[in-house]
This record gives sequence, C-alpha cells and structure tokens, in this order.
Amino acid sequence: QVQLVESGGGLVQAGGSLRLACAASGRIGSVHGMGWYRQALGKQRELVATITNSGTTDYADAVKGRFTISKDSVKKPVYLQMNSLKPEEAAVYYCQLVQRLRAYWGQGTQVTVSS
Repeated sequence: QVQLVESGGGLVQAGGSLRLACAASGRIGSVHGMGWYRQALGKQRELVATITNSGTTDYADAVKGRFTISKDSVKKPVYLQMNSLKPEEAAVYYCQLVQRLRAYWGQGTQVTVSS
C-alpha cells in the first residue's frame, strides 16, 4: 500500500502564503505523477496542480502564476507553494499519487484564508 501524509495547512490572511508538503511512503514503484486537489465545504473536489514523474507540471487556471508544485525526486515530498491566497481558496487540500493506473489519496490538510 501507499500512504500519503499532507502537512503545512493552517490559517493565513488573504494575500498571504502557505507551503504544503506531501510525504509518500509504502510500496512506491512506477509512479506516474502526483498532484494537489482541494475541496471546499459543499463543493466538489477540484484539481489544483499536478506534476509528472518527469517533472511536467499543470495548473488549474485559477492558480496559475500564484501556486507552484515541485518535487525533488519520486520518494521525496511534493510541495505546493501557494502565494496571494484568496478567501475563496479556503478548503481541505488533498495530495494524490498515481501509480500503475491507481490513485492514492492522503487525508488532507485544512487551509483557511481570512479576509
């Protein structure tokens, strides 16, 4: 099995920054990529950013230019640097790992943005 643990969430004022981290452990092998998703209260989970094993990144239009996803290697944490946060971006942020056509999820970390 694969375990994902997110950290770095918290309370930040609008316009502030947070850096989320996702640590993966367990039976990690042919990883296709990892990503961050978020789910606000009463809304569907949505993609924030992804990064493939080769380092190709993709972002939701809403976060382009403000968020950066990065990783050092397959077995190192994946980070999400979030700048200029907006109140509407308050949500539980989830880490995802895709391996052998299967997606694994972490438990999520809460991000609260005060206006």
